Amino acid sequence: MRPLWFLLQKEFRQIFRDRGFIGRLFIAPAIQLILLPMAANFTVKNVNLAIVDHDHSTMSAKLSNKILSSGYFKLAGYTDFNSRANNLIENDKADIVMEIPKGFESNIIKEGSQKMAIEVNAINGVKASVGFGYLSGIINDYNTDIRAEWVQPEASTQPQISVISSYWYNPALTYYIFMVPAILVSLVTGIAGLSAAFNIVKEKEIGTIEQINVTPIKKYQFILGKLLPFIVMGAVVFSVGLLIAWIGYGIVPIGNIAILYLFLLDFLFAILGFGLLISTYTETQQQANSLMFLFMMVFNMMSGLYTPIDSMPAWALFITHLFPVSYFIDVMRMVVIKGSGLHDIQMQILYVFLIGLVLNTWAILNYRKTT
Repeated sequence: MRPLWFLLQKEFRQIFRDRGFIGRLFIAPAIQLILLPMAANFTVKNVNLAIVDHDHSTMSAKLSNKILSSGYFKLAGYTDFNSRANNLIENDKADIVMEIPKGFESNIIKEGSQKMAIEVNAINGVKASVGFGYLSGIINDYNTDIRAEWVQPEASTQPQISVISSYWYNPALTYYIFMVPAILVSLVTGIAGLSAAFNIVKEKEIGTIEQINVTPIKKYQFILGKLLPFIVMGAVVFSVGLLIAWIGYGIVPIGNIAILYLFLLDFLFAILGFGLLISTYTETQQQANSLMFLFMMVFNMMSGLYTPIDSMPAWALFITHLFPVSYFIDVMRMVVIKGSGLHDIQMQILYVFLIGLVLNTWAILNYRKTT
């Protein structure tokens, strides 16, 4: 094991000679972990609403005030004419147009019902669907309030279904608790994967790979020497991320933190193997950076970072299960939010280890060492 020990000394010295190392290791992840959860906010607010009120009655005014006071909508225009509201949508100044028809109040009082038209600008599909859901819920609440005001005393004995909802593990539906662990996984993936991918390529560019090739170091020792320093670096970045999550967002893992570090080692074994595999196929750091950037985009979009993977089509779901990132995001949320134990994540540990075994074996076999 002496050759491996000398190789590790060489790797750590080479890493710490890099003046940008501290910045990549601490400053960049800290800034991203602080800013990204604030930007990745799933709460849709400031939906621009245009109201076309043909009735100008007490009820229409109460409905408008109820909607605008909810905090989700911003008044883009209040008019009597549909053409003006349509112009607001065409000019992207309104996301939703709600039309209150003439006779709105009288029809509710006399007939007990009234139809309304709602037009939605669906260019931004998420904002449109969520905004429409907010608006529909507020109108339903207003409808319930009207029924409560007009109900007859003898009708109070009619059957009524009451729904009491509760949210497990995240009662306040705080998106920080959901997003911060996943973003931390993405940062560890990018830093560890990119560093591993650049390492062998850098040796090729500066010419030291030829000196290593003529040494008696075996291929598996060379790969281990490249792997172990970045496992340490990944663990440091992960620890800094957990510290920022605690100080900045008050997130403390409910489960055992040792389980997170155990799975982190398993994950780093896989993602560093992937980075080393990329480096064996590329000749320059620019090539390695382009490939890793491509795969990082795919990892972020298909790993469950922003959207649930269960809603993906079957073919995409199959591909996602080949990514170690998706398993780590799942485990982070299970342990941090739910408090899951080792028994609950044993299959994820097995799958990621098998993926890492394949990737590292592939990297060892693909590394062509000349003697």
